[in-house]
Amino acid sequence: MAKIKAVLFDMDGVLIEAKEWHFEAMNRALSLFGMAISRYDHLVTYDGLPTRMKLKMLSVERGLPEELHEFINEMKQIYTLEMVHTLCKPSFHHEYALSRLRERGYSIAVCSNSITNTIKVMMEKASLEKYLDFFVSAQDVLNPKPAPDMYVEAMNRLEVRPDECIIVEDNENGIKAAKASGAWVMEVDDVDDVNYQNIMNHIRKFEEE
Repeated sequence: MAKIKAVLFDMDGVLIEAKEWHFEAMNRALSLFGMAISRYDHLVTYDGLPTRMKLKMLSVERGLPEELHEFINEMKQIYTLEMVHTLCKPSFHHEYALSRLRERGYSIAVCSNSITNTIKVMMEKASLEKYLDFFVSAQDVLNPKPAPDMYVEAMNRLEVRPDECIIVEDNENGIKAAKASGAWVMEVDDVDDVNYQNIMNHIRKFEEE
């Protein structure tokens, strides 16, 4: 029976309610070239994927010229950060959860398909950066989610086995990555599910299995 030593969090939809920000920022950037992603496609197909992967999919599926990728990606990041600076604020139940986990000796990391700067700014604006050992971005691994690379990277850095780790995820691509890493997976529907009591209940359940 393994003892859980580390808790790894996805960011968007888990610690930060940012899905709508990414949806709006992506469509603002695409609208410069007369294109848009529907809300349905965003939630069903693109949710949790890095911007560069979304753009590659749009080139294959809808003929988006590849030479526009770099510019659209840059504009998307600019629009996202505008909303982060305006809308991203601390959440009591997330601060409480991470601070209590830290007090109990758990290692804590964030693993997100966002780029490094976006994660850094969001964690600072949400007042969560002080509870993290580190974060892993899509820029830190060869293959982003749904590949398990960033979770494997985090476990290697923390020197924990998969069965000593719980991953908190909310979307299909992230859940695939988490399960492929071999760790225990806590699936949540939204940010409100990510609270101290719920996390501890899952830790106890996994330690008993």
